[in-house]
Amino acid sequence: MTKFIYKMESILQIKYKMEDQAKTAYGSAHAKLMVEEKKLEELVNKKQNYEDKLTNLMLSNLKLIEIRQCENDIEIIKYYIKIQQVEVKKAEQQLEAARIRLNNAMIERKTHENLKEKAFEAFMLEYEAEQRKEIDELVSFQYNNPTDDQEEDNG
Repeated sequence: MTKFIYKMESILQIKYKMEDQAKTAYGSAHAKLMVEEKKLEELVNKKQNYEDKLTNLMLSNLKLIEIRQCENDIEIIKYYIKIQQVEVKKAEQQLEAARIRLNNAMIERKTHENLKEKAFEAFMLEYEAEQRKEIDELVSFQYNNPTDDQEEDNG
């Protein structure tokens, strides 16, 4: 039996590697997004703490310096939150781009797997045709050239 050899096996292997790289990139982008979202959450919590502190300062003896400082801290945190929201958006965009690359890599790999399957099916059809041809030739040979045992029975 002849062995099936897929002519584009090296390309298929490259597609597998590209898909693995895309999966790794997607995982990294997802991890980066999680980190950026956690930073944003921490900043929002910090802002909430400053707002609570400001409320407490307003309710207690009026300490204008501390109140002003707390208000400034809140404004600074609001600025950092805006910056962090931009970072989160960038991380989301990078994640989406990585997802698209991963999806494309998976499609390309699947396409090459389908091509390999079709090539194997064609190979099997060709192999089966060869087998049938050999069997037909063998049967034809046996029918046209009877053996000595058959001649003795007839004679």
